[in-house]
Amino acid sequence: MKLFVYLSIFIMLITSGLSNDLQRKSNRVISVMDFDQFEPWLHKQSDSVYVVNFWATWCAPCIREIPDFEQIHKEYSDRGVKVLLVSLDHPNRIDGHVVPFLDRLGVDSQVVLLDDPFANRWIPKVSEKWSGAIPATVIYNKDQKVFFEKELKFEELEEIIVPMISNIKH
Repeated sequence: MKLFVYLSIFIMLITSGLSNDLQRKSNRVISVMDFDQFEPWLHKQSDSVYVVNFWATWCAPCIREIPDFEQIHKEYSDRGVKVLLVSLDHPNRIDGHVVPFLDRLGVDSQVVLLDDPFANRWIPKVSEKWSGAIPATVIYNKDQKVFFEKELKFEELEEIIVPMISNIKH
């Protein structure tokens, strides 16, 4: 009988700890916006360099490049580089997919979710060169704007960003 009691208490403690782990939620808040709310991010006129990356959790090349964007954020944010990761996931995937993915990678960059079904209207406003495929990235400052519809690695991002930083006043 004693063994049964100890075993029962042990099982309750283990399952209690597991349920607490399952119930823990991230403190991360991701803003959901339509394109009209998002669009100002594409036209900021400050002394910063903006790196705006369009991605989704279901896109393998997007997932591969997120750590490179995060490294850019960590190494260059003090030099005026602002990274915005724009998820194109469906809003109902935020809690179950987007947030756990970002938390698992330790992403500290700003993240928003773009929820606008009229992609044919807003894709050309991001870039006339954009077919709509992801990953896609816009990098700009007040003097220059470049667009890429491909997976980017840290070294490529750095080659684009470093010359743009030279015009930033610190």
